[in-house]
Amino acid sequence: MRDSYDYVIVGAGMAGDAAARGIREVDADGTVAVVGREPTAPVTRPALTKDLWNDPGFTFDQVWLRTGEDTGADMVLGESVVGIDRAARTVTTDAGVTLRYGALLLATGGRPRHVDGVDDSGRVIYYRTVRDYERLRDLAGGGRHVVVVGGGYIGTELAAALVRNDTRVTLVLPQDTLTSASFPGGLARHLDRVYEDAGVTLLRGARVASTVSGADGVTVVLTDGREVAADGVVLGTGIVVETEVARAAGLDVDDGVVVDEQLRTSDPHVWAAGDVARYPDRILGRRRVEHVDNATSMGRQAGRNLAGAGEAYDHTPFFYSDLFDAGYEAVGTLDASLTTVEDWHEDDFGAGVVYYVDADRVAGVLLWNVWDATDRAREVVDHQRDVRPEALRGLIR
Repeated sequence: MRDSYDYVIVGAGMAGDAAARGIREVDADGTVAVVGREPTAPVTRPALTKDLWNDPGFTFDQVWLRTGEDTGADMVLGESVVGIDRAARTVTTDAGVTLRYGALLLATGGRPRHVDGVDDSGRVIYYRTVRDYERLRDLAGGGRHVVVVGGGYIGTELAAALVRNDTRVTLVLPQDTLTSASFPGGLARHLDRVYEDAGVTLLRGARVASTVSGADGVTVVLTDGREVAADGVVLGTGIVVETEVARAAGLDVDDGVVVDEQLRTSDPHVWAAGDVARYPDRILGRRRVEHVDNATSMGRQAGRNLAGAGEAYDHTPFFYSDLFDAGYEAVGTLDASLTTVEDWHEDDFGAGVVYYVDADRVAGVLLWNVWDATDRAREVVDHQRDVRPEALRGLIR
């Protein structure tokens, strides 16, 4: 370890890994340190809810990104940055390590959002890391019962993955219909039935009040008084973005660390990327995005700019999910409260496109079992101004 680096990356996730690789595209020799809170090397995080459960050919060895080996970066793992001295250009970790930087990237991501009365211990897992995956594997399979809390992105993927791996699953969700906040009513009800037909028990309109762990299991207590006994509990309740260190350092923070088109913060020596960055999207306007395509593409661009490339981040990211035998990709905002125009290419929601209309523009496009169309979806969001149903249907096939 050195005490001074040309580039220091705070955050050893997918954005941090991509940034180290981006630096190497521009600067082959500069010194790089990556500081990460998790004790393990960076991993391809989507595999923790998808490939490791659903793809028999995907091995645990494939999850590792091997940032240090591939880029020559020094990896400082199991430590959190707790302070930034912008005048001295140093960061300090909770282990008392101080590193000087020439250029600094904040790719701190987020931590799981906790539920009051539910601790992350023993048979209860707030799911985010590779160690969480290993713990859940120990609690799943063999006909054991796992309660999944949260009907969002992580919860729906975990419920589908677990029930396909010889696990009884109860999914606790606050909505009356699974995915109803994002998908139009018919599609949401269809997906609800898919989960039930696969054997997932849906506890709709329910919230967790507490959990009580014992030697042989755990009891989930709901706010309405119901109790569910299980072998394990896994929570996918979203994240809280890690902006505390940036705010304490005096950087501009507004639902994330505010950056310009080159991903630079209000300090000319500090950049931000990934889940934590609130950036000006060329098509959609200023926003913060918590998905892998954004983490990797923005991380790479931030790394290049740390090394002096001076390039705008002009990529509008897409996001995706796999739910049993169906899958989707999407661009923009999926908000079921908006006007939706559905264009189904196959009966019974086999494949189709949903356009989300906000006033006189298309705010988002859902590609349900429709592939290789994200570029076209971006074009529609960017340019389509005739939002009548007859004008939208047929735009993407």
